[in-house]
Formats: sequence, structure tokens, C-alpha cells
Amino acid sequence: EEMKDYERYVIWLDYFNSELKRSEGRRVPLSSATRAPRLEELDEACKRLNLQPAPQPASFPSSAPRSSGYVSVRKVKPKQALLARIAKELAIVKAKELKKQAQRPTGQKK
Repeated sequence: EEMKDYERYVIWLDYFNSELKRSEGRRVPLSSATRAPRLEELDEACKRLNLQPAPQPASFPSSAPRSSGYVSVRKVKPKQALLARIAKELAIVKAKELKKQAQRPTGQKK
């Protein structure tokens, strides 16, 4: 049985999802939220902030059917301030990802 690690925060993807209401688990303002964030993007954002993330696919407790995930990160700052920093970084990572996708050549349709 795994011991709970009190030196780390659990940061759920749902905290940053602009498609969710606060009552559904979003924890950052809509202006800072990201549309449909992916676990890889959250992991990358946390790595860029040097938080030593440990990603884990899972279902957010209040929304079992929706696939989600979380990263556990080392504890720094108050959690809400940390979420704001991660949200900002996540937006940058997401924008880069979308730019990369836009530059990929698409197959010609007949």
C-alpha cells in the first residue's frame, strides 16, 4: 500500500479546463483556463516550472465518466498561487502545440 506523500500537491487537469464550471472542478479563472488541456501539456508546463511532476491518468472524482488525469508536484507557494503560474505556463505550452499542428502538412483530399 502506497503512503500518501504530503510533500506534494495533486494538480488535476480539470482545474484548468475552460469547458468546466467552477462547480465542476475548475479552479482557475476562465481568463486563465485552457480549452481541453491534455495531461502531456500539463506535465510539460510543470516541468518548465521545475516542479518535478509525476503524471497519472485518472478520473477526476466528481466526474468519473470523463477521462482526466493529474500530476503530483512538489509543494511550493500557496496552492492557488501555484495553480495560477501553472495555468499561465499551460496556455503557452498549448499555444505551441496548436502552432505545431497547424504547420503539419495535411493530406490532399480528392
